[in-house]
Amino acid sequence: MAIVITSILFLIIGLALSGGGLWLVMLGGSVFYLFAGLMFLITAALLFMRNAVALWVYAALVAVALVWAVWEAGFDWWQLGPRGGMIILLGLWLLTPQIRRPLGFSSPSGLPYPANPWPLAVPVIIAILVAGYSMTTDPHDLAGDLPDEVVAAAPRFGGNVPDGEWHQYGRTPFGQRYSPLDQINKDNVKDLKVAWQYQTGDVKRPDDVGETTYQVTPLKVGETLYLCTPHNWAIALDAKTGKEKWKHDANSGMNPDRQHQTCRGVTYYADPAVAAGQPCAARVYLPTSDARLIALDASDGKICESFADNGVLQLETGMKYNPAGYYYSTSPPVAVAGKLIIGGAVNDNYSTQEQSGVIRAFDINTGALVWNWDSGNPDQTAPLPEGQTYVTNSPNSWSVFSVDEGLGSVYIPLGNQVPDQLGMNRSANVEKFSSSVVALDINTGQLKWVQQFVHHDLWDMDVPAQPVLVDITKPDGSVVPALVAPTKQGDIYVLDRRTGEAIIPFKEIPAPGGAIPEDHTAPTQPISDLTFSPDPLKEKDMWGITLLDQLACRIAFHRYKYEGRYTPPSIGGTIVYPGNFGTFNWGSVAVDPERQIMFGMPTYLAFTSRLVPAAEIPPRGQDEKGSEQGLNRNDGAPYGVFMGPLLGPLQIPCQAPPWGYVAGVDLRTGKIAYMHKNGTVHDMTPLPLPFKVGVPGIGGPILTKGGIAFLGAAVDNYLRAYDATNGNQLWQARLPAGGQATPMTYTTSDNKQYVVMVAGGHGSVGTKPGDYVIAYTLP
Repeated sequence: MAIVITSILFLIIGLALSGGGLWLVMLGGSVFYLFAGLMFLITAALLFMRNAVALWVYAALVAVALVWAVWEAGFDWWQLGPRGGMIILLGLWLLTPQIRRPLGFSSPSGLPYPANPWPLAVPVIIAILVAGYSMTTDPHDLAGDLPDEVVAAAPRFGGNVPDGEWHQYGRTPFGQRYSPLDQINKDNVKDLKVAWQYQTGDVKRPDDVGETTYQVTPLKVGETLYLCTPHNWAIALDAKTGKEKWKHDANSGMNPDRQHQTCRGVTYYADPAVAAGQPCAARVYLPTSDARLIALDASDGKICESFADNGVLQLETGMKYNPAGYYYSTSPPVAVAGKLIIGGAVNDNYSTQEQSGVIRAFDINTGALVWNWDSGNPDQTAPLPEGQTYVTNSPNSWSVFSVDEGLGSVYIPLGNQVPDQLGMNRSANVEKFSSSVVALDINTGQLKWVQQFVHHDLWDMDVPAQPVLVDITKPDGSVVPALVAPTKQGDIYVLDRRTGEAIIPFKEIPAPGGAIPEDHTAPTQPISDLTFSPDPLKEKDMWGITLLDQLACRIAFHRYKYEGRYTPPSIGGTIVYPGNFGTFNWGSVAVDPERQIMFGMPTYLAFTSRLVPAAEIPPRGQDEKGSEQGLNRNDGAPYGVFMGPLLGPLQIPCQAPPWGYVAGVDLRTGKIAYMHKNGTVHDMTPLPLPFKVGVPGIGGPILTKGGIAFLGAAVDNYLRAYDATNGNQLWQARLPAGGQATPMTYTTSDNKQYVVMVAGGHGSVGTKPGDYVIAYTLP
């Protein structure tokens, strides 16, 4: 009976592999799957006939598969496993007595002799030995050390922030995400324990949009932490105990058209003209998902009614079109020189009639408009006159800004004009400012410089991360004020922040053509000499748990249009790699200004985009909710777009791991010192497996003077500590929910250092939602 069932199983596998393999060959792909399918079919027939030649045929398949797998993938276990795992397991099954016995013969005296196992056993054993050896190697690991030398003993951190505090999203206006605290260091970080845990009570709701995410980095001022929640509650906590001091619910409501329901942080401001202890002497400004900015008294959470309209500033003022749910602020404004400078998130790919991406500066005390800079109309920075409106759909900035008050500049990462994948009818201004970093004058809003990182962006490669400001010491001892800009496509641009000129060189390289007839592509695209951009995908990079789903991914790879980085969108579908999820995203990177090193988390996920003619877009469903994945309608445009990650039949990435790393860079030389796989599949599979494959992540790191990098972000639910010098993991703590936020650290009046992590999950990557704020300290 066992041999009949086995022959049927081999028949089914053979039909699937040979049918899919023939399809793959017709698409110009590998012939191995067709060969394997035929060998399975021949083996199935011989098994059914009780013919011992079945073992010889299958042995030939094992030998050819081993040679093919090593030729394609080298000694990479995670690539060899899917190529050979099913074949070897079935080979072991064929070696069992219940299969070999019916394939053998009986002597004249009636004694049974099972089929000789060795023709098959030898290649199976060799394959197992090769697999075992591959488990001891890591071809994707880059080992090395960053310099320990302190280059700048007294660096500029930006702003007047005490060492034990964290006043802005990136700790200071420079956005370095660096703390000069060293109580927790490489020797004792392994001893970190939970000091306190607080739950906000703001949990994901059944009627929430998919991308309801908890991305906040708390601020620490005095003895208080200030934070916000996805549904726009502002909360103050005691920094020592985690006990709630006050809570303010902005009542921003629910709207299914919002693509994002999140809050990355609040803004703190102490008014020097108001005596301490007086109402609203210190304020917390809360951005909301219904496009308001609310001023709260930092001492008790009550609204500061002297600001704007009874404490509330309406951010949709001046928009020609104002569809509800299409515009909001997910990131905190910067407070500088008596102003609040703020941008806004505009829904991707909803309509050709959405709000403007204008950047505005408001008086920090009154809420009066001081200046506006609209990338669609960049020369008119004086407050917009009554009756005029900002440019519809002009490139926006949804991330965090950085400020150098000494240079009088605010640095703004800009996105693209929506629709993202359709470049026709863009103005000269839009073409100039899309997907760039701009430096604006703090006092007037006038443009100082612009540096663009993608020309004629058709891939949603907006600049997603807060630029990091750091002074870099050159070999001759001179110091250059620099700006470090991570990008979705994996390039790290290091610029002179006075002029926007390159410190680490970048160049233009030829880019693929072949846009739809109504559009065009840029003939070249920039690439930095400091880049984490991956090599172009090849068929052999397609992955799966088994040969069968790997075959499906290989077929998909050939069916999509793909000519490398910047392959234009198409009606048939295009692979976008690096994907618009971003090699780097809003979490940015962390920079140590003393050692002038950088720590980051490059992530690699291929996405797809497929243009859908407007006539083929179905009517909107009654329960349809906003999302960047799936069908984006682009109302008013000739095409919608269907987007999502390149996944196989089992809903795992089609490209082979690793999908995520930690990496260290020497900013003085522009050299990558190390790259190590980051994270496990613990929360990606039904079983809590500890396999360290290098998983995707979204969030950001911090660095400390203690030589530690702290990072959550990966899609397994852990907070980790790394040696900043070599990237080796030193400690980890299990989180009760996804850790897709950037941690922070501080000390309290008892001189105890804490590390705080918010664990609330992320809708786009599917991590567990929650409402946790957790502080760790040494025993």
